[in-house]
Amino acid sequence: MLNPIAALIIAVLDIYKWVVIAAVIVSWLTAFNVINQHNNIVRTLLRILYALTEPVFRPIRKIIPPIGGLDLSPIIVFLIIWFLQYSIEWFSFRYGF
Repeated sequence: MLNPIAALIIAVLDIYKWVVIAAVIVSWLTAFNVINQHNNIVRTLLRILYALTEPVFRPIRKIIPPIGGLDLSPIIVFLIIWFLQYSIEWFSFRYGF
């Protein structure tokens, strides 16, 4: 059985994965002019996603800049989240806390 704190951290990381997915999809939709950035609701959604993801993406972009217009920071964030979730579960099951 998983520690409640570990379960909460894993759940928050799962939610953040969905935020990253939403940010990637919205960035594609804006790049291809599928959604109108001048709409107030869309602009608010873009600001929220930017505020939630940019503090995490920015340090990764400093280390690994976009290659040929392809931003690899979401992939790196997914790998980091996977590693953190796996490590938390492993520690929780291994040491019983």
